[in-house]
Amino acid sequence: MKFERISNLVLRAGVAFAFLYPPINALFDPTTWIGYLPHAVRGFVPDLVLLHGFGVLEVVIALWILSGKKIFIPSVLATVILGAIVLLNLQDFQIIFRDVSIAAISAALALNALAKRAATSVEQKAAL
Repeated sequence: MKFERISNLVLRAGVAFAFLYPPINALFDPTTWIGYLPHAVRGFVPDLVLLHGFGVLEVVIALWILSGKKIFIPSVLATVILGAIVLLNLQDFQIIFRDVSIAAISAALALNALAKRAATSVEQKAAL
């Protein structure tokens, strides 16, 4: 059981790092990250506002995943965001291919949360 908890923490830390690095680095080098914003969403607000607004979302998701509380929700959000990043930037797949792996990790965290919830539900029904 101890190894399962440590393993879960390592997975959460890996996903959280992937969501913390871009917004932190974007504070110091925003021009590198603006290019990853899909053209369809650019122009409605200044690019820097969009970039840092998305960065706030990334930080919230990262900290939520690190906390381990109600992990299903931020894990699904992370999976969807990473999937969208990949699909919207297929021309840069040589750079973003790692996002597929990180999305798989966040999907696994979500599935583990569902499995844990289902097991708890079965145990509660059995206790009645």
